[in-house]
Amino acid sequence: MARLRFIAGRLAALAVLLLVLSLVLFVLQEVSDADPVASTLGANASQEAREAARERMGLNDPAPERYLDYVGGLVTGDLGTSFRTRHPVADDIGTYLPATLELVLGALLVALVLAVAFAVSSVLRWRGAGLVRGLLFLGSTTPTFLLGILGLMLFYRDLGWLPASGRLSDRGAVDGPTGLVVLDALLAGQPAVAVDALQHLLLPALALAVGPALSIGRVLRSGLVTTLDADFVRTARAKGLTERRVLARHVMRNSVNGALSMTGLQLGFMFAGALVIESVFSWPGLGSYLGASIPVSDFPAIAGVTFVLGAIYIASNTVADVLQGAADPRIAL
Repeated sequence: MARLRFIAGRLAALAVLLLVLSLVLFVLQEVSDADPVASTLGANASQEAREAARERMGLNDPAPERYLDYVGGLVTGDLGTSFRTRHPVADDIGTYLPATLELVLGALLVALVLAVAFAVSSVLRWRGAGLVRGLLFLGSTTPTFLLGILGLMLFYRDLGWLPASGRLSDRGAVDGPTGLVVLDALLAGQPAVAVDALQHLLLPALALAVGPALSIGRVLRSGLVTTLDADFVRTARAKGLTERRVLARHVMRNSVNGALSMTGLQLGFMFAGALVIESVFSWPGLGSYLGASIPVSDFPAIAGVTFVLGAIYIASNTVADVLQGAADPRIAL
């Protein structure tokens, strides 16, 4: 029962935060210089046509009523119509979001692997642990876009190991249900296309993952060091278990709470960083869509992308909180 109340409280907090985000976006839309009527009809439309359009679009309604209509649209998936593409923003985001999701999920997987390697190698003092720490520290102090450029210079221009841009080479093609090229290629039984997609994904994912990997790894390492001094760990050692088995069976689960919280936080930062990395690697995701919308003041598109990324950030932190409660029932209590 306590765990259910804990989850319900987190879901309620998620709903409140989404309402606050929608209010902020609505206020920004109200105070912005973007004119939906001019963007829809053009600057040379007559005054009569402009007034008719304002009435049809509900722009003459009181602000509270327009806000409720805006929230109702968000609930039903209506994010408005893009001034630039003339398509529903939800459809545009549905087209571009899978590429960004694949990039961020790939980067998250790389970050978790690097974080665990950083924490465990530091605690167990493996040979080469100092080199891993040094590379992560150096990478975390470098701006994400610069990491991407340096990666292109080394792995594409000099070594020729990895491709420079896009999600697939010209010879590869896949059409699947998820929009995640690697997964769709595997589902379609096209391993060669999946390998090609992984090669395109690796470099931007690595550039995006280095900073979060260090943040997650440092928190995990701190948790491991603290837990290793606990009484039950000394008891496990007294039974003759090796340090690796003690770490795997008794220490790791009791040390991940802080790392889970940090992972939820870093996941949101990854989506923000992905918008920059996409421009470096010509990755056809939300970054390219947003980059084309900002210069023409396409506010519905900008607000739609902002809301979707904000919702993902809030939801990821909610999931991290729930996972913390599952890892340590004392949190739910």
